[in-house]
Amino acid sequence: MAEPAPAIMPDARTPEPDQRVFLHDVSWEQFETILAIRGDAPSPRMYYLDGELELMAPSQDHEKIKTTFGRLVEAWADDREIELDGFGSWTLRTRARKRGAEPDECYTVGGEKDHPDIAIEVVWTSGGLDKLEIYRGLGTREVWMWRDGEIGVYALRGDRYERMARSEVLPELDLALVASFLLAPSQSGAVRAFRAALRAR
Repeated sequence: MAEPAPAIMPDARTPEPDQRVFLHDVSWEQFETILAIRGDAPSPRMYYLDGELELMAPSQDHEKIKTTFGRLVEAWADDREIELDGFGSWTLRTRARKRGAEPDECYTVGGEKDHPDIAIEVVWTSGGLDKLEIYRGLGTREVWMWRDGEIGVYALRGDRYERMARSEVLPELDLALVASFLLAPSQSGAVRAFRAALRAR
């Protein structure tokens, strides 16, 4: 049976870029102070790499894609009765390795842990710190990156990431199918169409 095509329609609104500010020679203590000043506010999102600090205010387009991404992954896990816990932009950091990140979304599989199994990043505006280098220092098992309509999966192998054809944490999840729904105009519509595509398989 043919899979239903995702309802993707062009958006007449001009896409908005993310807004970024970079600070250099930022000590770990200064990074912690900036986090404390921001408090529980959702923005700016912060990434820290050995003295370099990126403060990013995500655009509406960025946030829509990352939220749709999360909803699709969660819908799939619910259908498969997989224990998946989401923690949004959980502030991950390690002083010893001078790394810090706040992913677009992150998840643990099989129950809560002290570190996510999967970090999701939406690359909407080019530039910024090397996210894989940050997550490598944080020891994140997998990083999923959406860029230009595709989802790349990077699995940690020793001290480096390798690009993988599929996730090893959730190997049955078809991320190419997920990617095909991420630019749908309606998040709820994307989830419904995604569930229909799963049922048709």
